[in-house]
Amino acid sequence: MKKTLSVAILPILFFFACQQTTDKAIDDWDIKNPTNKVMLTKDVQWEQLNPARGDKSPLAGTLWGDRKADVATGYLGKFVDGFSSPPHIHNVTYRAIVIKGSIHNDDPNAEKMWMKPGSFWTQPKGEAHITAAKGEENIAYIEIDQGPYLVKPTDQAYDNGERPINVDVSNIVWLGSDKSKWIAKDSKVQLSYLWESKNEKDLKGLFVKLPVGYKGTIKSTGEVMYSVVIDGGIAYTLPQNNKVEKLDEGSCFSASSKAIHTIENTESQEAVLYIRTNGTLEIQ
Repeated sequence: MKKTLSVAILPILFFFACQQTTDKAIDDWDIKNPTNKVMLTKDVQWEQLNPARGDKSPLAGTLWGDRKADVATGYLGKFVDGFSSPPHIHNVTYRAIVIKGSIHNDDPNAEKMWMKPGSFWTQPKGEAHITAAKGEENIAYIEIDQGPYLVKPTDQAYDNGERPINVDVSNIVWLGSDKSKWIAKDSKVQLSYLWESKNEKDLKGLFVKLPVGYKGTIKSTGEVMYSVVIDGGIAYTLPQNNKVEKLDEGSCFSASSKAIHTIENTESQEAVLYIRTNGTLEIQ
């Protein structure tokens, strides 16, 4: 059975690892051909995640990549109230974050442990598990490093050496500007480091929490840069035409080269972003 883990040690270790790449200021920000893009939830195309289950299948909506191809992918999973999958395995490991509702993901015989919005979990390939959901609307962001994403029976289960974790939102540990050089001095923005890849250099995932009234920029240096709104809402300005897009929960912005992301928290609550990148960040 998976345990809900307190992850106080994770952001601390990740913080020290990241400092080696953040001592130098990010400079030369004359970007002539910006690659910034947005994917709004209203534009997401939904389809059955597991067509073999017909109407009982959850829905999937791709934000970036292609879960049916041999590429990294991020997509939204939508589950009806009372959904519970049969025991199964996947051919690839995935990470996931609850955006809406309550979701349970664990061994087939484990007691239900409902994860609320902002919770993070991982599911290793080959391990038998079930997924369940309860609530009027249940949505999770799901991410794989390589596809295709397939569902297989438990008689094909195996141990690939990875171990799953569930991190409840109440166990997320936040770091301020006094603990991370990625945040401007005296800023009220906070970070929480979630994972770092063992296979791809510098690839990592983290939460960024923007306070009420935030208006500033996130500068990113990576060729990989995807950010999904997990909680709240933001206004995002596309540098190509200065068009302001409203990004609600589940919407995504991205860039495939060095980029400046101009953001305003337009809601009366804190906004939480999930960021996947292989570069560094400078948050003003």
